[in-house]
Amino acid sequence: MSTHHVQRMSRLMAKTLREDPADAETLSHRLLVRAGYVRRSSAGVWTWLPLGKKVLDNVSRIVREEMDAIGAQEVLLPALLPKEPYEVSGRWSEYGDLLFRLKDRKGADYLLGPTHEEIFTLVVKDQCTSYKDLPVMLYQIQTKYRDEARPRSGVLRGREFQMKDSYSFDVSDEGLAESYRLHREAYVRIFERLGLDHRIVSAVSGAMGGSASEEFLAPAGAGEDTFVDCPDCDYAANTEAVTFALTPVEGSGHAPLEEIPTPDTPTIETLAAHLGVPASATLKNLLVKVDGEITAVGVPGDREVDLGKLGEHLAPAVVELVTAEDFAGRPDLVRGYVGPQGLEKVRYLADPRVAPGTAWVTGANKADTHARNVVCGRDFEVDQYLDVVVVEPGDPCPACGAGLKLDRAIEIGHIFQLGRKYADAFGLDVLGREGKPVRVTMGSYGIGVSRAVAALAEQTADERGLRWPAAVAPADVHVVAAGKAVPLALAEEAAAALAAAGRRVLLDDRPGLSPGVKLTDAELIGVPWILVAGRRSAEGAVELQDRTAGTREELPLTEALARVS
Repeated sequence: MSTHHVQRMSRLMAKTLREDPADAETLSHRLLVRAGYVRRSSAGVWTWLPLGKKVLDNVSRIVREEMDAIGAQEVLLPALLPKEPYEVSGRWSEYGDLLFRLKDRKGADYLLGPTHEEIFTLVVKDQCTSYKDLPVMLYQIQTKYRDEARPRSGVLRGREFQMKDSYSFDVSDEGLAESYRLHREAYVRIFERLGLDHRIVSAVSGAMGGSASEEFLAPAGAGEDTFVDCPDCDYAANTEAVTFALTPVEGSGHAPLEEIPTPDTPTIETLAAHLGVPASATLKNLLVKVDGEITAVGVPGDREVDLGKLGEHLAPAVVELVTAEDFAGRPDLVRGYVGPQGLEKVRYLADPRVAPGTAWVTGANKADTHARNVVCGRDFEVDQYLDVVVVEPGDPCPACGAGLKLDRAIEIGHIFQLGRKYADAFGLDVLGREGKPVRVTMGSYGIGVSRAVAALAEQTADERGLRWPAAVAPADVHVVAAGKAVPLALAEEAAAALAAAGRRVLLDDRPGLSPGVKLTDAELIGVPWILVAGRRSAEGAVELQDRTAGTREELPLTEALARVS
């Protein structure tokens, strides 16, 4: 058993704060700063102080151990990357403003890597030439960069962050499925070892491309992701991946289309009130531009279009709302009175709720005029069905039909079956068993390492401070000398014995501080065990606090050491 060094707080660079930072929005942001784990360097960029670096390294260690266990090999790629590979894949433009771009002194374009699919593909193309070289799984734990418009929530959403990204390379779809399974199971073990409560949910691949895609989410009020959970079955999904079955209905009995005057009713609310019908009987038609082409999106009037969901479905195309200038250039599109019937040179997308045979009240493409009895399949056609409405509590579960629940969560991992998107872009082939070139298929797998630290803080902290799981804590035991002379001597004895027993020890030997301040700091810092040498030190007794359980008791030092050794 190795002997650990005792970290003395009198020498530790970690100043705790009594007050929350003024700009702190989330629990993890407040506590990681107050407890001396991180400090803000600039917007979305953070310095990891000694305690924070220990936690970050512990998370990385667990990730590394589980990746190694499935046969993945660790590499380290540059963060400063040339423009050309990202031009080949199309992501130089697709990433838009999220990409940090720069030029060297010779005028050549570079970027700071957000993810490394392109570069890993080129590495494998250089190193692997035969099917005998595959399968191979490569990973790195590295700093990534994204130019977030509004970096916030501390290290939860930064412009610079630590991430584990891994990539699998196989010669067959069956091989890719196996690599995906190995990563999925490794992720479950990682998050269980970290002590993170998590859900695995169906997701959409979006600009990443590929087929199968799942997210690992840590439920937390500070989460920026919304996911659905079925109370009656095991269905769970990111809201962008929730589907609604397209169910045509019998529409032959509907009355003929009828145009009706509806002055001053450009919104669903004013229209429904004017006609005395529920909003759900109306058809809302949102106009957007998809790569510059005006497109209409139809949804029931009581639902909203989820623009993020729409963008994911249509990725890598750029989706943006139409402007007043767009309407000015298309006099046939009457703002507030657009209907799908008779639309020209406009692609019509619709949610599956706008099924063939359903009848609607919708715009008549004339000012102050709507039409009723507008039947899908009779009066207009849908070019493509997409699940694009904002999911609401009670929407039917796609698996069993029960009402869905909505919860907030932090995305801590994402796995993709990329397929051959990048292999096609870079011509990644190997010589197959039959002596002919075979196109390689890929998987991409990410874990937010620094984000996992924040997620743990969000899930485990209490009103007094952080409460780290033992696997990631910066120390095993926080020894507090709550007094001078005798308490300090007993604390020194306890710290030395614990270190000799192989425990990681944080010793609060700071002079001139009251016991109350030291105990408050110990609870704020959140090490699993707090051992206090205080008023009964002369008797050889200490107080032992289990920070996670919230229990404390007085007992002889020998018993306390046995408990935590």
